[in-house]
Amino acid sequence: MATLLATPLFSPLAFSPARNNLSCSKIRFNSKHGRILNSNGAQKLNLSKQRFLQMGSSKEMTFERKLSVQAMDGAGTGNTSTISRNVFAISHLLVSLGIILAADYFLKQAFVAASIKFPSALFGMFCIFSVLMIFDSVVPAAANGLMNFFEPAFLFIQRWLPLFYVPSLVVLPLSVRDIPAASGVKICYIVAGGWLASLCVAGFTAIAVRKMVKTEMTEAEPMAKPSPFSTLELCSWSGIFVVSFVGALFYPNSLGTSARTCLPFLLSSTVLGYIVGSGLPSSIKKVFHPIICCALSAVLAALAFGYASGSGLDPVLGNYLTKVASDPGAGDILMGFLGSVILSFAFSMFKQRKLVKRHAAEIFTSVIVSTVFSLYSTALVGRLVGLEPSLTVSILPRCITVALALSIVSLFEGTNSSLTAAVVVVTGLIGANFVQVVLDKLRLRDPIARGIATASSAHGLGTAALSAKEPEALPFCAIAYALTGIFGSLLCSVPAVRQSLLAVVG
Repeated sequence: MATLLATPLFSPLAFSPARNNLSCSKIRFNSKHGRILNSNGAQKLNLSKQRFLQMGSSKEMTFERKLSVQAMDGAGTGNTSTISRNVFAISHLLVSLGIILAADYFLKQAFVAASIKFPSALFGMFCIFSVLMIFDSVVPAAANGLMNFFEPAFLFIQRWLPLFYVPSLVVLPLSVRDIPAASGVKICYIVAGGWLASLCVAGFTAIAVRKMVKTEMTEAEPMAKPSPFSTLELCSWSGIFVVSFVGALFYPNSLGTSARTCLPFLLSSTVLGYIVGSGLPSSIKKVFHPIICCALSAVLAALAFGYASGSGLDPVLGNYLTKVASDPGAGDILMGFLGSVILSFAFSMFKQRKLVKRHAAEIFTSVIVSTVFSLYSTALVGRLVGLEPSLTVSILPRCITVALALSIVSLFEGTNSSLTAAVVVVTGLIGANFVQVVLDKLRLRDPIARGIATASSAHGLGTAALSAKEPEALPFCAIAYALTGIFGSLLCSVPAVRQSLLAVVG
């Protein structure tokens, strides 16, 4: 009886509705008669008012001591179990994420050693997906076990995904410095017009194929959502920023190089911008996307440090993204996760494998047509408006996620990878802000068409914006998001295709 009384009061589960309901179903209080009854009405304890006031009774003192001891034991056990669960959860995340990062690293090293130009992370994604499919057909429990094991890493990547796109926006002032203003205007025209054209092609292709195959909609597999940011995270990153900013200001080479010394406060300012931007009201996020807030926060931190130290903005931005493995900056750390992002596509595709199979005609046809159109239309329009060939090639994969877009432009010579990443992010921002309105204007009501059109034209950022308001479109967004990048990479890895694109560019 003492345990039932003590545990809900002192256990960490005291305020859990399930635990409280369970306790209340077992115990009922009758204050009028001084009795405690169970749910069956059996009298467990009868303490009269007179006896309750006799606090000096040895029997009552013994009962109180037992109650106190059991309460303390319950509290200790609850705290220990909570700590154990937290430690296990953190360990699980570190191990699963570490395996994905290690796999990405070793694949890169192997492909470089073998002089293979095909994106290593894409090959790894195919391998993971194939293993899951084989296990699912032979030992389904093993496939489910792998999915459960890597779920913390997948949710971590999904939670911070937009953050990995930001470095290219932060160093954009350095990337576009040598680009003439006239060329910049042409690029903006191609990006905005190209996004709208790709959206229409993908959406109407999906509608046309859907009318031909007449496949009925089915429920998609539920997708786990990452947890929101907490006040503790905000305060922790704020503390890191203040301490590291002051430390770098007074001890500029305390970590060996200026890039390493600036890394903590530049990284924390980027993370803080994303956390703050994610917490803004929806009405503000329509015009001030969290990625913009994130990039602006990092640039302001760099500007403040450059002014306070007297070094200026450019050197600090140079330290943000060094592209030197032995001396990385904050941007290098963030972009180091892009390979892991591609590997994680395997898990999202496997999760929706039944949906992919059922609607394969609509999905694959739309993705293939849209990808081919995006690549060749960009090359053609770039030539028609007189954009420099090197810049046109740099923006070819404008509708493909950053991780794979950088792999694609690496197959060409003389490209500007920073411009590529920036154009991809800007395309995603346009889609995130305007995709829902444009789809409504085009009268694309089908969730399959809406999802495919969004992901094929605005990749991950557009997907996040649409799926937040239309969850039924999320599976098709996720599938098209991955397949667009995969097919674009496969297409550009063929030498004949690359030569044809260069011929169109001129």
